[in-house]
Amino acid sequence: MENVNIDELTSEQINFMLILHSGNARSKVIQALREYREGRIEEADNLLADAEKDLHVAHQIHFKMVQQEASGEKVEFALLLMHAEDHLMSTLSMKELVKELLELFKIKKL
Repeated sequence: MENVNIDELTSEQINFMLILHSGNARSKVIQALREYREGRIEEADNLLADAEKDLHVAHQIHFKMVQQEASGEKVEFALLLMHAEDHLMSTLSMKELVKELLELFKIKKL
């Protein structure tokens, strides 16, 4: 997965990178649940692993933004950033819930 240098991006590009990677992860998490429902457990596990990679990139970007602000560099706040952060946080929550559900399903052999 790519290593993004946010110093070379505009604030809008950074926000869209967060949305891109968290959105890709969200799609993979939902698809993992669908694959499991169809009996394709290994594919579901692979999709969750891929989602983790996308979320890792999004988290790296977000963490760099937090570091910038902590070091005194102004981070531009906009509705787009709020949307990007909402996207990231809801995807993280969804991923954790789906991972737990799939583990429960495996234990119960559903």
